[in-house]
Amino acid sequence: MSGLFSSLNASVNALNAQSYALQVSGKNLANVNNPSYSRETVIFGDRGTVVTPQGAQSLGIEALGVEQIRNALLDQQLTREISLSSSYTASQQFLQNAQAGLGQNISNTDAASSTGSNAGTGGLGAALDDFFNAFQGLAASPTDNGAQQTLLQKAAILTDSFNQADTRLAQVQTDINTQIQGDVSNVNQLLTTIANLNNQIGRVEIGAPNSAVDLRDQRQAALEQLAAYVPFDTSAGANGMVQVSMKDATGAAVTLVNGATVTGPVTFTGTGLTAGAGPTAVAISSGSIYGELSTRDGAVQTLRDNLDGLASQLVTSVNAAYNPSATAGGDFFQAAGTTAGTIAVTPGLNAATLVAGTGAAGDNTIALAVAALANQSFATTGGATINGTFSQSYSNAVSDLGQALSTTNELVTNQNSVQTLVQNQRDSVSGVSLDEEMANIVKYQRAYQASSQVFSVINGLLDTVINHLGI
Repeated sequence: MSGLFSSLNASVNALNAQSYALQVSGKNLANVNNPSYSRETVIFGDRGTVVTPQGAQSLGIEALGVEQIRNALLDQQLTREISLSSSYTASQQFLQNAQAGLGQNISNTDAASSTGSNAGTGGLGAALDDFFNAFQGLAASPTDNGAQQTLLQKAAILTDSFNQADTRLAQVQTDINTQIQGDVSNVNQLLTTIANLNNQIGRVEIGAPNSAVDLRDQRQAALEQLAAYVPFDTSAGANGMVQVSMKDATGAAVTLVNGATVTGPVTFTGTGLTAGAGPTAVAISSGSIYGELSTRDGAVQTLRDNLDGLASQLVTSVNAAYNPSATAGGDFFQAAGTTAGTIAVTPGLNAATLVAGTGAAGDNTIALAVAALANQSFATTGGATINGTFSQSYSNAVSDLGQALSTTNELVTNQNSVQTLVQNQRDSVSGVSLDEEMANIVKYQRAYQASSQVFSVINGLLDTVINHLGI
């Protein structure tokens, strides 16, 4: 009799275990399209045995818990690849904005091999060519009012092109700063989220290690979002919690999250980031913030510097040729406007005051001298602010930007392939397989049905023993 009750109890345990396994498989299927979810599997175990006068009796099977299928190394590798991808993507975005700021298109061919009068089409390059061509036209017709008006118009377009290019590039840098501020705000929100999840996981797993599977999924998703902004390291803490840290310039760890506590927010100083207690300056080598900073202080600032050098040399050379005697108020360009943002034609210069030569009407020596500057080659070793001709200098500046953008485009493409490969590797371990889960459902369903049949048979036997054997 006791053996039947023991077997009945064992079949009940089996029913519960298989039912729980069905629930877990159903949960897996429900999250098949959830990228933050890692599949779960039930851990079955024997409840043990008891010794009775009839012998040892098994207490049956039970579901001991749920195991989350994750590979910590693949998780860490994926966060690193996400950080690199975000860095390249952010750099690509603002390099494209800088290209647009020049007011002309730069093709890959232009970027790689531009040696002509200007790189790409339109914009400042064309304005530079038109300016010297207008002086050549004035030299051909020194007293022609149309040639004079054309020159003044082309000069205004040139200075406006310089001014607008510098303004737009400065705006790109301002936009980068704004983007970094937003990214830093998101970083701090994620750090708070991770600390809160640590706290919840720690409470749940005090007596049940690795049991807070859903909370762990949420934390991993938050860590991957964080990796899109900054690189970091994680280390295991007590009760399933993790510690998040970055490195300073010497490679020493700067703790951002310690268990359930954010030790100090990340702050943008204008030139870099500080974080942790102190706070401490941290070094970054990937993530969107790194891509944004490196683009702001690298390609964009270099382009602005090159345009400043071009504007300075243009003002100095044209004024020297146009006003050889250095007469006060006789310069073509304002002498003080030696940057791309400040270059301007001397106020009051018009067709009546414009000169083409130093002699009588029809003299074109000044116009010829200025026009000849288009083909003059300069060298920084000789005290100039550019190398090569004006057009070559501009072409080189644009080519550098175009090459940087072309290289970044390739890096984005290659890095996306690497990230996809690592993502697929992780999904093969942690992702939900429809075929596998459907097979598991059939297996657990059949096991449940078999346990139900055992329960029914034992129940029938007990009914016979209790209700019929004494009749």
